[in-house]
Amino acid sequence: MYAFHDEFQQDPGLRYLNHAAVAPWPRRASLAVAQFAEQNVLLGARDYADWMDVELRLRERFMRLLNAPSSDDIALVKNTSEALSFVAFGLDWQPGQQIIISDEEFPSNRIVWEALAPLGVEVVQVSLSGSDPEQNLLNACGPKTRLMAISAVQFASGLRLDLNKLGHGCRQRGVLFCVDAIQQLGAQPFDVQANQCDFAMADGHKWLLGPEGLGVFYCRAELREQLKLHEYGWHMLERMGDYTRTDWEPAKSARRFECGSPNMLGAMALEASLSLLEEVGMAQVGQLIEERVQWLQDGLSALPGVALHTPLNPLRRAGIITFSVDGQDTQALYQRLKQENVVCIPRGKGIRLSPHFYTQARVIEETLTVLSQAVAG
Repeated sequence: MYAFHDEFQQDPGLRYLNHAAVAPWPRRASLAVAQFAEQNVLLGARDYADWMDVELRLRERFMRLLNAPSSDDIALVKNTSEALSFVAFGLDWQPGQQIIISDEEFPSNRIVWEALAPLGVEVVQVSLSGSDPEQNLLNACGPKTRLMAISAVQFASGLRLDLNKLGHGCRQRGVLFCVDAIQQLGAQPFDVQANQCDFAMADGHKWLLGPEGLGVFYCRAELREQLKLHEYGWHMLERMGDYTRTDWEPAKSARRFECGSPNMLGAMALEASLSLLEEVGMAQVGQLIEERVQWLQDGLSALPGVALHTPLNPLRRAGIITFSVDGQDTQALYQRLKQENVVCIPRGKGIRLSPHFYTQARVIEETLTVLSQAVAG
């Protein structure tokens, strides 16, 4: 067991089970931001070159976290939606081409594709119900299918898909594979090479334990120049920093998607947060999260009237467990949990709980006690 509880100095009465929404920062992220702020006050940008070293380390940490072939495959973006938009409006679409998504996607991974309707692009929503949702998705791929866009883990049900099966199936069919990884990256190991991902993206503010406003976009090297650029500026140039040149070209690396000044404040925090995940190790992080999800599952299953909407098979979930209680209004139950300082959120068919690797035993036990009392009336 890794002793990292000192990194999370939350209010003693807080029962935080909402990492699938917005996560608390570890202490090292807070310290990195405080030190950066103090440096700005005292020295301004005197040590800007050192700041760039932090950005470089962040790219390299993302490279390892995603198992990308190179840090050149990594772009630092504002959020998942921006990265999805780079793909949606970067590809050269032809009228009649199709995009396959599921019927459970978060709006970010639906609206961006539906916005292509004026170009004659069709979005096909596929049901994930049944014993083989991956085959449902692959069966929907036809001669007009250009791309499959899927969330690694569905935000409401917590269903985790077999990305390896989907990625190889798409590659065999000549279909591009785009993965919204926000509900898996930082919660379970993730591998863009093993899963044959063409594109993958995630925000930093959920399982990665970082701030809002900074995320990652992985683009397979062979596809980078196929994405038409819509944003231009000094930072995305191959010869960035040579300000007197009049000729220019986009960077050959994924930095071509970063048009202007970086979010250095966010980089300080997120680089520190990722260092924690690397120290623990993603295999260990995933195991510790699964132990906590199983603990919640067992406790919820023992309560009368509780229905679980997340798969019971550990291979079919990451860090989410969603439940409802027969005869109880979800919003009313959520408000009661909120009053008891249980931080969670209504999603889909019920209330979503999402512990992280550091979540203490008392948080889970106290939450189950609150729920037991609520179910008893």
